[in-house]
Amino acid sequence: MHRKVFASKVFDRKVVMISGGCAGIGRALAVRLAQAGARLVILDLQREALDSLVQHLADHHNAEALGLCCDVADAEAVTAAVALAVERFGGIDVLVNNAGVTHRSSFTDTDLGVFQRVMAVNYFGAVHCTQAALPSIIARRGQIIVLSSLSGFAPLLYRSAYNASKHALHGLFETLRYELKGSGVNVMLVCPGFTATDLRKNALVGDGSVAAQPPLAMGKVASPQDVAEAIYSGALKRRRLLVLSNVDWRARVLARFFPRVFERVLLPRLSGMKPSEGEAG
Repeated sequence: MHRKVFASKVFDRKVVMISGGCAGIGRALAVRLAQAGARLVILDLQREALDSLVQHLADHHNAEALGLCCDVADAEAVTAAVALAVERFGGIDVLVNNAGVTHRSSFTDTDLGVFQRVMAVNYFGAVHCTQAALPSIIARRGQIIVLSSLSGFAPLLYRSAYNASKHALHGLFETLRYELKGSGVNVMLVCPGFTATDLRKNALVGDGSVAAQPPLAMGKVASPQDVAEAIYSGALKRRRLLVLSNVDWRARVLARFFPRVFERVLLPRLSGMKPSEGEAG
């Protein structure tokens, strides 16, 4: 995809905080925003990956970046990270709630701890980051960008905890958008489709252990760079909802209005099941 790197100055010198920013969509978005002149605050769990990305952004994009080790599930750690970011850059203009974890296991085979961990990262991580950064975002009339999923409106088999966390994000941030009406703050929910990231390499299984999952039988897969470009364009326009799913309108319409057709036609494929399989592969 052709990228007009210097087409807009909207994000020039703006401070953007990205959770889970060292890999996949988060990293691609950090690079894209650095190209647009933004100053980055990147939260992640891996110190080496953070240092490497900060150096890359400085060397290749002449970007100011602060990398902070932070588990977004830890409210106190997030509050401290936001305070450091504000001290360093003076405030936060844009928050990207990107950090996430997934799992693949049936509901009956999934320990309670897996549900708790998925919600702690995917949902409460976004709560913690947003609560800590919101005063600055309101003061700067900024943006909150939330990485949801096609599972936010169309269920996927064997991901009950993951699906629930994405539905929770929609409930939270659609409400927050209304509460912030008139403040100048934009809230954009982003629903990517299948994307070539490392998320599945760290997927949880039913007992809470980590196990890389086999590739899904899901057809076309988007690159993190193309997803980041779409998010960047949506942020420029201050969109409210950005659906980038490979099956976009079909999944939304069928799941909402024709659930039986969705279950028969799309659900198996979206869940990674081959036609001959009786369950997700």
